[in-house]
Amino acid sequence: METAYIKTPLGIARIIGDENGISVISVTDEGKISNTIPAVLQEAVLQLHEYFEGKRTDFDFKLNPKGTEFQQKVWKALIAIPYGKTRTYLEQSKILGDVKAIRAVASANGKNPLWIVVPCHRVIGTDGSLTGYAGGLWRKKWLLEHENPTTQQSLF
Repeated sequence: METAYIKTPLGIARIIGDENGISVISVTDEGKISNTIPAVLQEAVLQLHEYFEGKRTDFDFKLNPKGTEFQQKVWKALIAIPYGKTRTYLEQSKILGDVKAIRAVASANGKNPLWIVVPCHRVIGTDGSLTGYAGGLWRKKWLLEHENPTTQQSLF
């Protein structure tokens, strides 16, 4: 596995992957920026930069997240949420076929290893509130505003 650290408007992104795909993208407030980017990570780095520059709305590099079968199913449903749109946890549960699985869906969202690319930030509370985001609610708000600037006034 190769690792790279890049600067983003939301902190330092850590990208981990190999020839089978990217398995982790996470964000932190500190870390050392990589001087060189391993070849297997270069496309992911390029696409993340394009996303933050407002030039990309989806990602097409190979993903290889590790998780249970249920988590994989939830993460696949997250990828289907269009750029600039949101869904509630309840809507996600319905899409996955079990309204009662709302807590399990929320838990799987929280274990999403691919920050931004698997857009768990697009899932909100039924009342429209910004709930539960591992990277911090301020990052979730920033991402939603980045993807849909007209929502700025309605968040929080």
